[in-house]
Amino acid sequence: MKNVLRLAVVLSVAMVTLSGCNCFKKMAKEPEAVKVACTPEVLVLNNGIISADITAEIPAKYFNKKAAVKVTPVIFFEGGMVAGETLLLQGEKIAENGIEVKNGENMAINRHVEFAYQPEMENCELKLLVEVKCKSGKCKEFTLVNANNGEMLTEEQLAVLAKNDAATVALKSECGRKVAVGLNVLQKDIDFASAMATEQNNYKNVTTSVVTADLVYKINSSVLSKKATETEEVAALKESVEGYLNNDRAAQSVYVKGYASPDGPEKFNDKLSDKRSQSGLKAVQELLAETGLNIDAAAYGEDWDGFKAAVAASDIQDKDLILQVLSMYTSSAEREKEIKNLASVFGALKTDVLPQLRRAQIVNTIDLTGKTDAEMVALIKEGRASELNLEELLHIAEAQPEVAEVALKTAAETYNDARAYNNLAITLAKQGDFDGALKALDKAAKAGSKSEELNDNYALVYLAMGETDKAAAYAQGANAEVQALAAAAKGEYAAASKNLEGYNAAIVQVQEGNLAAAKNSIANDESAKADYLRAVIAAKEGNVEAAKAALQTAISKDASLAKKAAKDVNLAALR
Repeated sequence: MKNVLRLAVVLSVAMVTLSGCNCFKKMAKEPEAVKVACTPEVLVLNNGIISADITAEIPAKYFNKKAAVKVTPVIFFEGGMVAGETLLLQGEKIAENGIEVKNGENMAINRHVEFAYQPEMENCELKLLVEVKCKSGKCKEFTLVNANNGEMLTEEQLAVLAKNDAATVALKSECGRKVAVGLNVLQKDIDFASAMATEQNNYKNVTTSVVTADLVYKINSSVLSKKATETEEVAALKESVEGYLNNDRAAQSVYVKGYASPDGPEKFNDKLSDKRSQSGLKAVQELLAETGLNIDAAAYGEDWDGFKAAVAASDIQDKDLILQVLSMYTSSAEREKEIKNLASVFGALKTDVLPQLRRAQIVNTIDLTGKTDAEMVALIKEGRASELNLEELLHIAEAQPEVAEVALKTAAETYNDARAYNNLAITLAKQGDFDGALKALDKAAKAGSKSEELNDNYALVYLAMGETDKAAAYAQGANAEVQALAAAAKGEYAAASKNLEGYNAAIVQVQEGNLAAAKNSIANDESAKADYLRAVIAAKEGNVEAAKAALQTAISKDASLAKKAAKDVNLAALR
């Protein structure tokens, strides 16, 4: 219900007591003639602005032709006040620069007022200050009156008024007539940081590496020469195997694969590859006898994959033609026939490619298990974050929020990694440090990031800072959730609610008045902020006891919410 004021109280009654201001006497005789209303009754914060619509209906033959009235909307809060634009009303026979009120006509006046939000305004009142002036009386200059009782200020009060200090603010508040009480700042509770997107790391707790070495045979032979087992490649594999033996985090699997080059009869080559796998297995078992590892072996027949890779890496003339043959035929016999028909290149194949495919390949697969999360956390807490690599730092920051800031700062500063800067921005934003978050995003951009996550996060940080115009440039290309939050920041709740879920959806739904939907949106959210919102919803439903219970639960989880509740107009019924 709109708060309806009698303009006679705000304007007319005050004039009766003004000695010599005869032009207001007649206006004061009809106290119910003019109606004034303010919408909303409880002010609402929207996009950093507090706005209200004040309306007045002035009947015909009411406003004195020689009268002038100034009405100024003022927001009063603890320790201060902010005045809006003054409205000047004047009769037909007075020379001012205001809105002329024709005595013989009904007149409707509508005024939209706006105030830039200040944190101190959360517990505030919107009041009207009234000043009067009469062309023919003693009030030849605009004089402040008490709009609540119509009395002129005493000499003592005029002295206070002239000081322009805290006492002056208090006096003006006393003289002003309330038109709206309290400020709904629920929009500020939108959690923009929760929608920020983390850039993913490439961390793997178990990393796999493969070391290989070839034991090369002569054509059509499965007998290994001593020279074949004494190559640098084989020595390096042995050294690798031995190097991991005492590593508790390493698991090794050694395997021998027997191959034949894809020339000659396929059945013969299948048997040959099997013999090579067995002779290769025996040689590797002797080579690694002291390691105690179990070694397996298997035959793989003709090595067409190896042939294809070797040809592709070679400088052989017409290699593209050879590769084309491989793609055209699947039969080993057809492939061999067609390739042998390429007389110009087959000689090079026999010399440069086929010999290296007559082999038993030793394959050592190493699975290396990394540090546990607990070990990484311990290193960070001991001041040894630098011992972690980039991917470990990115991982532990996401897995363990308690060390996220240190881990990400280390990663960002050590590696100048865009992902680290982006994720650091999220951590800082969740702490309420939006300036720091913005600086981190700027560094991510300088480090080369052009990710969708970076774009979206820029939009969200600017929204959290109240910079909706700056956010708009990024929100335009952002995902649906970010665009919805941008709409919510501007008070466009109907558009916002379609693409939001959870807590933020509930905030928007409360602002829309859809309390049932809001309760459903946070049904599974056990956070302190969700409990606080449940208290707000219950209070709006008129269920004071449920509101008190929800608020008590919220405060038990986050004690700072008690201070918030003490000045929250949405919880006024609980006080």
